Formats: sequence, C-alpha cells, structure tokens
Amino acid sequence: MSARLRNESGQAVLLTVLFLTVLIGAAALTTDVGAWYRQQRQAQATADAAALAGAQVLPDDTVQAQVLADQYATSNGGGVQDIKLRNDFQPHDTVVVRVRKDVPSFFANIFSIDHATVTATAAARADIPEEVQGAAPIVVNKLHPLLSGPGCPCFKQTTTLPLGKTGAPGAFALVDLNAGSNANGDLADWIQNGFDGFLKLGDYFSNTGAQFSSSNVQSALSGRIGTELLFPVYDVLNGQGSGAAYHIIGWVAFHLTSFHVQGNGGDLSGWFTKVIWHGIQSSTDKHLPDFGVYSVQLVN
Repeated sequence: MSARLRNESGQAVLLTVLFLTVLIGAAALTTDVGAWYRQQRQAQATADAAALAGAQVLPDDTVQAQVLADQYATSNGGGVQDIKLRNDFQPHDTVVVRVRKDVPSFFANIFSIDHATVTATAAARADIPEEVQGAAPIVVNKLHPLLSGPGCPCFKQTTTLPLGKTGAPGAFALVDLNAGSNANGDLADWIQNGFDGFLKLGDYFSNTGAQFSSSNVQSALSGRIGTELLFPVYDVLNGQGSGAAYHIIGWVAFHLTSFHVQGNGGDLSGWFTKVIWHGIQSSTDKHLPDFGVYSVQLVN
C-alpha cells in the first residue's frame, strides 16, 4: 500500500514539475513576444519618420534625401538596413527606408532563443498635391512671367502680383474659398491663417464684395510680411460679376515682402518660392502643373 502511495506521489510531483515548466515557458514567451512586438512597432515608427524626413528635399536633392533619412533614423532608434530612391510619378520622387534590428531575448533563452529579428519598411513620396490646406484667397494668373516664362517657374526673383481687375467685369483677384457670402473679416482670416479646410482644384467664384483696403485685410497682409502664403493659380476666368469663376489648376507659394492697396486694387511684392506644404497627393500620376509646391506623405 505504501509503495503504491509513493508511486502516485511521485507521479503527482512529476506532473506538477511538467505543468510548472510549461507555465513558465508560456509566460517567458508571452513576455518576450510582447517585447519583440513593441520593438517592431518602434522600428516601423523609425522607418516612417526617416522616410518622411528624407522626402522633404525630393525630387531635387537625392543625396541630401538619403543623408536626412539616415540621420533621422540614427537619432531615433537606428537599425537602418538600406535607403533607396524610387521613381513613382517622376524620377527620384520617393525614398524607401528599411530598418532591421536584432532584439535580445530574456526568458526565452531557456528554450535556446537568444534573440528575434524585427524588420520594417516605409516609403515617402514628394509630389504635387491635388488638395491643399491653408491657402490664401488671392489668385495668381498662370501667365505671370515668372510662372510661364522661358525656363520658369522661376523662384526667389523679386516681382509683383496685381490685385486689381483680372479680365472680367466685377472680378478682382480675390476668390471665394468656401462658396459662401464672405465678408472682409473672413477673407482677412484666410490671409492671416490660411483656409482651414482642404481645397481641391477646380472652379471657384470671384469674391466681388471684398475690399483690399479694408482694415481687416490690410492688418492680415501686414501680419504675413516675411512669410510664405499659398495662392491658387488659375488659367481661365469665366463669367462676370458675381458669376465670375476662376478655374484653379495649381498652387504657388509667395514670400511677401510688402504690399500696396487702394480700394479693390494694388499689388503684392515679394517672390515665388518652393515649399513643402500640407496637402493630399493623387494616388495616380495626373501630370499636374508644377509651380514649386509639393506635399510629402507615406505611400506603399
């Protein structure tokens, strides 16, 4: 009888040891797998941020794009495996960053698993946006000499933008961005802060009731001296008066240095400049006119 009890006791101890071993192993793997998952997410965040940093100077400076991507990745976790440029819609418009890191194990070492390898890939593209946020309500004719002249668009060359009548009776260089009845205060806010929604390309009515000489508009322009404003670029003005509509084909950034206004006329002084602006790219190449405004976003 005692021998039988000893045998059953031994079996119970063995089962307990096996159960504890499995339990400890499961806990070990759960702990390490969680750590590996967190490291993989960190690697993806590093790759995303590095790609976005590199794309800021594309497609013009391919060397600096790779330098910026590597620098950003190195200072934010490291592990860069390679950085390459890709041609999506135009040559060298996309930077691809691959991150690879070996993550040590802790508890999983008891199963001879000393590390896990995590990888991440991210691509960011610089392209002309078809929608933008933060535009100002002043239109620019695409036939401006520094936009359509030989070898242009031309940047950082001092010029003026007219603010008077634009070719149709009652139409001035102010555009209605939200299809509403906009007072001078609304237009001033759009100049000072930019329109807070995303604007698509297409037709926008001229704002015929605004006055460039209003105190609100002049104050807004004064506040933007020394900064870049984003203006819609149009190719055609159809209709007249309240029915006049600008056909917007793109966007251009203008560094404002001074302005002169009188009634519904006047001019802005400054220069066109290249910028990276908050916008939404098309998922396909639409061959949009290039006026130096690009947006950057993660892509597949």
